[in-house]
Amino acid sequence: MSASDPKLFVCEHPLIQHLLAEARDQRTGPMVFRRLLRQVGAMLAYEALRDLPRITRRIQTPMEAMEVQTMRAPVTIVPILRAGLGLADGMLEVLPDARMGHIGLFRDESTLNPVTYYEKLPEDIAGGPTLLVDPMLATGGSACEALAKLWGRNCVDVRFVCLVASPEGVKRLHELDPNVPIYTAAVDRQLNEKGYILPGLGDAGDRLYGTG
Repeated sequence: MSASDPKLFVCEHPLIQHLLAEARDQRTGPMVFRRLLRQVGAMLAYEALRDLPRITRRIQTPMEAMEVQTMRAPVTIVPILRAGLGLADGMLEVLPDARMGHIGLFRDESTLNPVTYYEKLPEDIAGGPTLLVDPMLATGGSACEALAKLWGRNCVDVRFVCLVASPEGVKRLHELDPNVPIYTAAVDRQLNEKGYILPGLGDAGDRLYGTG
């Protein structure tokens, strides 16, 4: 948790930082980059769901009956397409019963504003917590646009998860709503004139799918 921003959680676990370092390396190809994002996605899901609401129920083990803690409501994972799929795939490995929604946005390179091209969300998405997922929180435009769409579906428990954030993106998202928690592996130095994070890791979508 950041002292200056109580809703910013920088996950500094050594394994997460090691995987992030490998992902940043420009020599890392698409196959390894996809594996790294899956692995980090699973670990970030653990961090983002530490305070997940739970209920107590009674089960029978092979030895005796006992009370156990289980999730109170289903989790929905909503990657921002296309790059968000890289982290979401890892999250599904540890949350196999989670529902999946999709929000497709691309950035207009002349204005840096997000443009929506696809949206498909579960009808009852507001019934439980939602992980909004994108590897990069750069200008914050896509995150804010996606968050507004979830609000339009009456979602109240939305947690934003990314691999790398910029100070500008964190500020913009928390100007929109200071109560949305942000979980990230790093907050980098700044954005460049094109809205890319420095030092960052380049275009996550291109690196995932070999289109750069």
